[in-house]
Parts: sequence; structure tokens; C-alpha cells
Amino acid sequence: MSIFTGMQTIVDVIAVCGVFAVRGLHLHTYHSNGSVFTQMSPATTMEVVTHFINDTIEFYKWTLTIADKRVAKWPLMNNPLPTLAISTSYLLFLWLGPKYMKNREPFQLRKTLIVYNFSMVFLNFFIFKELFLAARSASYSYICQPVDYSEDPNEVRVAGALWWYFISKGIEYLDTVFFILRKKFNQVTFLHVYHHCTMFTLWWIGIKWVAGGQSFFGAHMNAGIHVLMYLYYGLASCGPKIQKYLWWKKYLTIIQMVQFHVTIGHTALSLYVNCDFPHWMHYSLICYAITFIILFGNFYYQTYRRQLPRRDASSSSKAGKGLSNGALNGLSKANNGALMGSKEEKPQENSGRRKRKGRAKRD
Repeated sequence: MSIFTGMQTIVDVIAVCGVFAVRGLHLHTYHSNGSVFTQMSPATTMEVVTHFINDTIEFYKWTLTIADKRVAKWPLMNNPLPTLAISTSYLLFLWLGPKYMKNREPFQLRKTLIVYNFSMVFLNFFIFKELFLAARSASYSYICQPVDYSEDPNEVRVAGALWWYFISKGIEYLDTVFFILRKKFNQVTFLHVYHHCTMFTLWWIGIKWVAGGQSFFGAHMNAGIHVLMYLYYGLASCGPKIQKYLWWKKYLTIIQMVQFHVTIGHTALSLYVNCDFPHWMHYSLICYAITFIILFGNFYYQTYRRQLPRRDASSSSKAGKGLSNGALNGLSKANNGALMGSKEEKPQENSGRRKRKGRAKRD
């Protein structure tokens, strides 16, 4: 059975699971004030739960029979538990991290951020390059490309590049870790957490069952965008001398939103031509991309388009630049604090002289 034929029977399997789940039910019906009530006994409830768990396990075992055998022994790909454990630890750190940092000074991490961001530039460029060269060598179609599960070197190269893409999404959890250690809690938004947590978890499914074919398109495009994104963050981490040239931050958000629209168009075209790729994945991807369009659109509006009072326009624009730069490297706040401290001392020393000059002028 091919993976595509198997995936189309998922609904049937779920229906069978439902039959198993309700078998042996003992329902008690009684009347009260003209109304009819049906109640399930505690023992029957436990039976239903037990059957549901057992049927879910059986369903998972069945899906393994149609999984990509090439990636079975690759790191993290044997079963979903390591991936789920990493994602759970990430969510746990989101809760415990701010508590730990509450009464502590923020870490600066300037050198760490420089190394991390530029390392991510090289990793995403490697993924982009591998997907481009391997897809071209395998004569991939950008309209419809079924998955080839053979041991063809080009196909294995595509699968390997997609696996590295999956790994990169796990490494990106460090984005949040650095925000929390630097006490940039305002940067840890719902969009940020939703994007990081779901990408890593869902791409395990992609690599496990469809490591190739249509999967290459989104990863290829996203890796290229992340080259630009981490290049921006890496340059911003170098300090204020470089930050003043980074005027193109908002265009990164625009490019990301364009990416999601392209993803929806490409996926819809694949459905239209009836591409030999699991259709449920296509529909799920469209829904997933729509959530990102909504969230990124709201972020863009709140950050760049929201109208501000005129009297605060100039000061808020300057403050906005400071916040965005400070959020990137955590250095502006400390440096500005030192500068303000030195400036505040001088007026106090010279206040007496200013008063005397004023009196002399009035006399």
C-alpha cells in the first residue's frame, strides 16, 4: 500500500475506531418529570477510555507501516517522543524562565547572540542551497511533485535537507530562551510561541511520512527568508554602529506575509491539478497558513500602521527605534542608562551658577 492510498483511508480507520470505542456500552435510561435521561456507568466509561487508547495505539502502529523507511533510523525520527519532550520542555521553560529571572539582572549575551544568529544564517543557507541543487538535479516540478521514496541519491539528498530544516526549527527554540534570559518578556508573544512550537512539532510529521515531493517548496522558501531574518538579527547584535543602517526590519514582516500567501496559492494549485500528494496535508497547510496571515497581519498593523497621538509621534518614533534595537541585542538600555547618568550629574553641579547668572541679569 502506498502512503497516498493509506492516508486516504484514515477517515475509515477513525470510523472503525469509533465502533470499537462504543462496543459493549451499558447505558442506563431513567425518567424524571417527563424527561428521559441516559447515563453511562463508571465501569463502561473506563472501558470506552481503554478501547480508545488501544485503538489509537493500533492506528499509530498502522501509520508506521506507510512511513518513509529512509528516515526511520535518523536522529529523532524513530518515534515522536523525543520531539514532544523537547517541545514540552520549551513550554515548561516559558513558564519557569520568567520566574527564575524575576529578581535577577538580565544577561547581555552579546557575543552569544552574534555567534548564534550568524550560525543560523549559515545553516539556513545550507538548507536552501541543498534543496535547490537536489530538486534541480531530480528535475522537480514547482507545480506538482509526488514523493519518491526510492534510494535515488537526489531524493535522499532532498530528504536530508528537509531533515536539517526540521532540526533548525528545534534550534530556533533558543530565540525564546535568549529573550527570557535578557528579560525581553514583551517579545515572547503568542505569535512567537505559536510559530516556534508548532513548526518544530508538525515538521516531525512531515519528515516521517513525506520527506520529499511537495514538502520541499515551503521549506525551500522559508529557509531563504530565514537567511535574511537571521542576518538582520546578527547585524543588530553587533551594536548601535550597525543598527542605524538596519532600516529594513518591517520589510521582513512583509516578506513573511507574502510567503504565506504564496504557500496558499501553491497548495491550492496542487489540489486543483489533483497532485499525487496527501490531500489532507494540503488542506491542513492552507488552514495553518491562514492563521499565520492573521497573526502576522495583526503584528504588522500594531507595530507599523497603528495611528499615534501627534504630540507623542516624534518621541514614540525615537522610543520605538530604541525598543526594537534593544530587543535585538539587549545593549541599548544599559548604554543609554550610563549616558543619562553622566548627563544628569552636570545640571546638579551647575544649578547654583545658573541661578546666580539669572539674578545678575535681573539686577
